[in-house]
Amino acid sequence: MEKALRYKVGKRIKQIRNEKNISQQDLAAKCNFEKSNLSRLEAGRTDPKLSTLEKVAIGLGVPMYELFMFQKGKSE
Repeated sequence: MEKALRYKVGKRIKQIRNEKNISQQDLAAKCNFEKSNLSRLEAGRTDPKLSTLEKVAIGLGVPMYELFMFQKGKSE
């Protein structure tokens, strides 16, 4: 995954997580991840598999496409 896309996806995951008032620790536990792995994902420092993104979407209670719903016009 291109670096800019990884960053956008990670930022979107963090945004949804914060909107739902879910801690990194709680989401990581729901996804069966280490908190450090979720932190790297949100920071865009890892290249996630689709199966990983699916687990995150399920943990957040959103359809997977929501992870790719970026705001237009914002500089990243």
